[in-house]
Amino acid sequence: MAGPAETHEPHVPLWRHARAIGLLPAVVTLAVPALLLKRNPDWNVGWSLPAPFGLLPIVSSCALLALGLLLMARTIALFHRVGSGTLAPFDSPRRLVVRGVYRHVRNPMISGVFAILAGEAVLLGSRVLFVWFLTFVLLNLLYVPFVEEPGLERRFGDDYRLYKRHVRRWIPARKPWEGLSE
Repeated sequence: MAGPAETHEPHVPLWRHARAIGLLPAVVTLAVPALLLKRNPDWNVGWSLPAPFGLLPIVSSCALLALGLLLMARTIALFHRVGSGTLAPFDSPRRLVVRGVYRHVRNPMISGVFAILAGEAVLLGSRVLFVWFLTFVLLNLLYVPFVEEPGLERRFGDDYRLYKRHVRRWIPARKPWEGLSE
């Protein structure tokens, strides 16, 4: 939400979104896990559980992966259509996005990455990937409230503070927040 004198900036070129995706979520969810597994191949699909119980980690991980990909796709689309920016901190949205999934959760991209990392760890039954997931969560537990959110408050002022009071940081709410209509 840009405020009363809202201006419509041109859409961000797709190459900028591709660059941001390649540098951030692709590295976190694909490159780092691949390197970790290459150095420590501790994976075990199905966790050596007897049939049919070995399907439980597979099915639950597929649900986590699908949820994570859905959150990421929706976030990227909203940043492109509404925010006039990308998911990258160095090319962030110029407008506060309070539509779609952002009415349910403040950080759907990071929530999506959390779900993907958890899904990978569960699918592969990998302790090293679980440690990576926990490390990434811990880093974001520090980064988001101490770096990202103060920056958003400076950029978007009272609109962001109001939004922050009503919408959860990580866990999506079932009912969307209806404030700050665009």
